[in-house]
Amino acid sequence: MAVDTSTTTITTAPSHPEGCEGSGGEAVRPLLSGAPAVEEDEDLDVRYAPYARRDAYGPMGRGPLPAAQVARLVVATAVLLPLRLIAGVLLVVAYYLVCRVCTLFAEVGEEGRPRLHGWRREAVLGAGRALSRAMLFVFGFYWIPVSDRSIPNAEDVPEDQSEELERPGAIVSNHVSYVDVLYHMSASSPSFVAKNSVSKLPLIGLISKCLGCIFVQRESKGSDSRGVSGAVTERVQEVSQFKNSPMLLLFPEGTTTNGDYLLPFKTGAFLARAPVQPVILRYPYRRFSPAWDSMDGGRHVFLLLCQFANYMEVVRLPVYYPSEQEKEDPRVYAYNVRKLLATEGNLVLSNLGLAEKRVYHAALNGNSPRALHQKDD
Repeated sequence: MAVDTSTTTITTAPSHPEGCEGSGGEAVRPLLSGAPAVEEDEDLDVRYAPYARRDAYGPMGRGPLPAAQVARLVVATAVLLPLRLIAGVLLVVAYYLVCRVCTLFAEVGEEGRPRLHGWRREAVLGAGRALSRAMLFVFGFYWIPVSDRSIPNAEDVPEDQSEELERPGAIVSNHVSYVDVLYHMSASSPSFVAKNSVSKLPLIGLISKCLGCIFVQRESKGSDSRGVSGAVTERVQEVSQFKNSPMLLLFPEGTTTNGDYLLPFKTGAFLARAPVQPVILRYPYRRFSPAWDSMDGGRHVFLLLCQFANYMEVVRLPVYYPSEQEKEDPRVYAYNVRKLLATEGNLVLSNLGLAEKRVYHAALNGNSPRALHQKDD
C-alpha cells in the first residue's frame, strides 16, 4: 500500500486553525522567537489547536465546574480513586512477580536484559496482555471497540512481495495519551524505546527488560553511544526478519495531542525500509478527555481515575508495505504513512511540534516561552 506523493501543494487553509492542515496542505508554523508571554489578541486554543483541551475541565484542567460535577468529583475521590489506585498497584506487582519467576536461572544478555525462550517468553507476553487489559478495565475502559482492517488487499502489496509477505517491523500509532501504551500492550505486547533510567526503576525496570525495550541515553552525544535512530532501525530490521523478536511500538509524532490532529512524523521508524503496522487510537469523551495534551501528569491521572467510564476506539489498518521510492527516501515513507493515518482516522494534519507545545504551555501558565528555546528535548 503506497500513497502517491508526486505532487504536494503547500497552502494555508483558512477554514482550519493556524498551524493545521486541511485536505489541501499545511499552514505556516507560528514564529517561536516572537511569541509573547501571554497572547491577548489571538486565541491560544486556535493558534495551538492540536494541544487545546475542549472538555469540561478546560485548559490545564483548571476550568470552572458546575456544582453537580464538583459533587461527582468529590464522591469519586473518596470512593473510586482509592480502589483504582490499589487495584492498579496490585496489577503492576503481579506482573513484576510473573517476570521475576520467568527470569529465574535465565540467561542474561546485553544491558542486563534476560533472554526468554519457550514457556518463559509465552508466560511474560501472555501475562502482559491479560494484566494490561485488566489495567485498562480498572481505569474505566470497560469496552474497547476495534475496527480491524489489517488484512491487505492483493493490489495494495508490491509485486516483489506478493509471494511472501514480510513481517512488519514496528507498530506505528498516533499518540494521544499514556493510555496508548496500555492498549498496545494488551493487544500485541510490543517493546518500546525508553530512557536508560527506566531500566533502573523498581518493578518497572524488570518488566521493561522482559519486554525487550530499547534503552537509550539521549543526553549522551558521544560517538560510542548508540543514537535513538540507530537503535530503532536495528530493532525494526531484526523484528522484520525474525518472528520471535518482539515487535517495536513507535509514536512518530514524538509527543501527544488532543486526539484530533496528527503532527509531523519523525523518520526513525522508517529508516529500516521494513513494513509497518499502522494503528489509529481515538478517545471519545463526555466530560473528561483522556488525551494528555495540556495538563500536568498528576492532575490528569487523578481526573482519569475519578471518571467512572472512559472510552477508546481502535482502528487497525493493513500492514503498510513501502514502495521502492519510499525505501529510498524515509521522509516520503513517513509522509505517506502519516497521510494514510490522517485520512483513515479523520485527523487534521498539523505542522506544529514539541517546541510549539512548550510555548503553548508556557503561555497558559503566564510565563515567557523564550527561555524554552534554549533547552534540549
